[in-house]
Amino acid sequence: MKALIPLLLASFLCDIHAPASHADTENKATVRKPAVAGQFYPSDPGKLAKAVDGYLGAAVAPSEERPIAIVCPHAGYIFSGQIAADAYKQAAKHRYDLVVILGVNHTTAGFEGVSICPGSGFETPLGVAAVDEDLARTLVAADKRFTFDEAVHAREHSIEVQLPFIQKVFPQAKILPAIVGTSDPNLCVKFGEALARAIEGRKALIVASSDLSHYPVYEDAVRVDRKTLGAVSSLDADVFRSTISEQMNEDVTNLRTCACGEAPIVAAMAAAKKLGATGARIISYANSGDTSVGDRSRVVGYGAVAFVAGKSSDNLSPPARPKPEKNGNAALTVDHKTALLTFARETIERYLTTETTPLARGFDPALQFDNGAFVTLRKKGELRGCIGHMTQDMPLCQVVGYCALQAAFNDRRFSPVELDELPDIDIEISVLTPYRRVSGYDQIRIGQDGVLMEKSGRSAVFLPSVAVDQGWNREEMLSHLSAKAGLSPDAWKKDAVFYTFQAMAFSESELH
Repeated sequence: MKALIPLLLASFLCDIHAPASHADTENKATVRKPAVAGQFYPSDPGKLAKAVDGYLGAAVAPSEERPIAIVCPHAGYIFSGQIAADAYKQAAKHRYDLVVILGVNHTTAGFEGVSICPGSGFETPLGVAAVDEDLARTLVAADKRFTFDEAVHAREHSIEVQLPFIQKVFPQAKILPAIVGTSDPNLCVKFGEALARAIEGRKALIVASSDLSHYPVYEDAVRVDRKTLGAVSSLDADVFRSTISEQMNEDVTNLRTCACGEAPIVAAMAAAKKLGATGARIISYANSGDTSVGDRSRVVGYGAVAFVAGKSSDNLSPPARPKPEKNGNAALTVDHKTALLTFARETIERYLTTETTPLARGFDPALQFDNGAFVTLRKKGELRGCIGHMTQDMPLCQVVGYCALQAAFNDRRFSPVELDELPDIDIEISVLTPYRRVSGYDQIRIGQDGVLMEKSGRSAVFLPSVAVDQGWNREEMLSHLSAKAGLSPDAWKKDAVFYTFQAMAFSESELH
């Protein structure tokens, strides 16, 4: 999906590009300009505001406890925006006049200290967030390893992506942006404790900006991230660091890191404990493979955690991933179908209006079975897009979101859907049974079977309704199927392999 590629790359790549620079010795009265607007989040102010509002509206309900600090992801919003909103929602009903953002160094090789962003403000498309310059100077004076280093912040995204949420949730608060770029746990703790002394008595929230595992397959990410989040919730930096070390030594395939913001988290732990935190709550978890644009063979994990003055409690449960049952499709109710259709439309509309997508969660268990599906778009009765996912390797609700995006923006037969078309588009979902190989084309039942044909490294598929809608007999259907696969119209007659499946189809026009 070409329109989604920039966000996908931006959230996955954490390359180090620039050499270390010389630190500034004083706080310059400048405003740091946006560096990743249009990549990690929308550059258009209206789209950005709507994106943040959408995620906050769907966020996990807050508890009564006032967070002292939160751990929050920093990937592209289309991947991690909902988990970030879950974290900020926990603090939204409390008053804070200062938000300290502890970011990680992705861009400046060799930087091993702590850098406070110099200047008077930090700009996003939503405006300028004012920096607490007095606090910044106080911290830099506390230790020679705490500096004003503008170059460390110039292209770094881990702080910038937090700001639109802060600007929406705490519009009057000042900020203190700091890159904790050290691997030295003693320096992390020293900075955290210095921070706690400097902000004691203030209505302050600390944000530790960190994603979790980078690049394992989906199942490994879930396992690794559960352990990492459990260690974060211990509020014990030694336990956290040893858990990361143990998991990195397990030789998990493609695991590059368990937490790219390890240093900010350690610093936040130290500060939060000095400020009275005695426990932590794991708020939510997902990884990029849970989104409508993710690849489950290479994922990044995201978690939201709150450090609070209360007893630790882990309210995180593993994702519901029940195995498909025989004839499970027959159990879908009108409410189930309506929920899937609503999610398909919301996914397309949210992408068009905010460049983000909703996360497929909160669905009835009947919609969380691994299942294949197609999404078909028709505009005033004419086909406008149709894409399917036949392999039973993702929950049905997520497959619907994925196929809705693909049908709207990546069906090569059509131009991408535009916003003004949506009112005229009818969405149809076809929930598939597992496909099975048949001995020959004579086993295909027109009007009952969908067909997948494979030959010479090419393939094509028709839903059961296609032949009926077009008035084709079996031979005509197979000729068109061969052509769709890029083969000659009679290619089906020899050496082709056929699979059949059935589909439960339902559309918005039928249910409304």
